[in-house]
Amino acid sequence: MGKSPRDVSLPRTPKNMIHTRILWHSLSFLILVVQVSRPVCVEVESDTEAVQGNPMKLTCISCMKREEVNAETRVDWYYIDLNNDEIPMFLYDGQPQEVDGPFKGRLQWNGSKDLQDVSISFINVTLNDTGTYKCEVFRQFQFDSYTPSFRGEKIINLVVRKEAPTDPTALYSEIMMYVLLVFLTFWLVVEMIYCYRKISKSDEQTQDSATDYLAIPSENKETPGAPVTD
Repeated sequence: MGKSPRDVSLPRTPKNMIHTRILWHSLSFLILVVQVSRPVCVEVESDTEAVQGNPMKLTCISCMKREEVNAETRVDWYYIDLNNDEIPMFLYDGQPQEVDGPFKGRLQWNGSKDLQDVSISFINVTLNDTGTYKCEVFRQFQFDSYTPSFRGEKIINLVVRKEAPTDPTALYSEIMMYVLLVFLTFWLVVEMIYCYRKISKSDEQTQDSATDYLAIPSENKETPGAPVTD
């Protein structure tokens, strides 16, 4: 009689079972790597303090979903003056573009390729840059049957200082370092005095032992021999 298709399957030998396990482990590892390598977007707040003369990044992050990646994005940056007027300062519309005004030549694009990070940076900030800034993001999504859009904004209140403020943590660390240094120096001096006294006492004991060894009591000295009689 001929064998059915079930009968011609590979025998479940230990070697085949090992190969099967290795294949399953490899596939599991590959799936795990693919999941871990997925891009992650986290919306973080921008720093709000800067030091005069230093570069400063105005962080603006607008995360997108996986199906929204293919979107047309426009980013407008504004400076809001005391009269709440929005003064254009930077534009991204297909490519970074400087805007004529007081900020021209002092800004640079610091966004990501996927346009989820649409930040800009000051080359060097001045005290006059203290104020309010707005990042406005407009996205036009392209789907099969409709083209929805999204508009979002972030407000950043920037304070520029002449000097960096003192960090309490750094101050406490410096104080603790000096306290530890003084303690270690005192401990080292005490150890040196202790060792010196111990060595001196050991030398004295050694010298006393040598003196006792060399000193011969009178009763142990060799007595003169008796007179020899004929």
